[in-house]
Amino acid sequence: MENDILLGLAPLFLGCIALEAWFLRRRGSRSYSRADVVSNAALALMQQAGALLVAAPLLWLMQRIHAHRLFTFAPGWSALALLVAAQDLAYYWQHRASHRIRWMWASHVTHHSSPRLNLSTAFRQSLTYPLSGVWLFSLPLVWLGFSPVQVITVGALNLAYQFFVHTEVVGKVGWLEAVMNTPSHHRVHHARNTGYLDRNYAGIFIVWDRVFGTFAPEREPCVYGLVHPIDTHDPLILTFHEWRAMLRDAARARGLRARLGQLLGPPEHALRAPRR
Repeated sequence: MENDILLGLAPLFLGCIALEAWFLRRRGSRSYSRADVVSNAALALMQQAGALLVAAPLLWLMQRIHAHRLFTFAPGWSALALLVAAQDLAYYWQHRASHRIRWMWASHVTHHSSPRLNLSTAFRQSLTYPLSGVWLFSLPLVWLGFSPVQVITVGALNLAYQFFVHTEVVGKVGWLEAVMNTPSHHRVHHARNTGYLDRNYAGIFIVWDRVFGTFAPEREPCVYGLVHPIDTHDPLILTFHEWRAMLRDAARARGLRARLGQLLGPPEHALRAPRR
């Protein structure tokens, strides 16, 4: 269902990418690279294929959990607003975990691997997200009482919103900077500047970062990509390089605690930087 919503919006996304690329080219910017865009598109198709494989089992699991829900919410705008806020909070913690737990970072690193930031970068995703367990963060929402269809739909719309913050074209947007995740905030998130690392995890509302101490404003030019860059456009390498490095580091570690540290600890605790 999430795939259906995002695929339905694909013409809008592609049109915006074409418009941004045309605009930036007229300005003489090199924000777009043909190899990068092709790689992003391939990664998006791979991610969608992976999501399709787990869609039915995940929906079944959500339905089983929903059968034992704590509450039943009456249809209406108040319930919808509550779900949007709750889903965005769940996304914040899922996104934060994807940066701070190496097992989850092994998937999410793909999204951060480009040294460029433009709308096509939003397509740069990993087919291994189901393996890393990002879906676990949606399960409490159906247990609370929101239906699986509602949770999946709002989650897809959250991701659709995030497509539009992957850009350098839009500057700061006034008072919205205090409440919403904006292109300025998300540029910080994608940057590898020392003061910007592991900041601004928001999906829609930047208030979560402000509340939980992970907010950083955009104050200097952003340098995008990984701290240890990976110089390739190969979708398979971009998808699996950190999984290979992580499992190799875990196998080399001495003792169960050290091995679990390699799998579940922060990415910077790796024994070595990821390589091709």
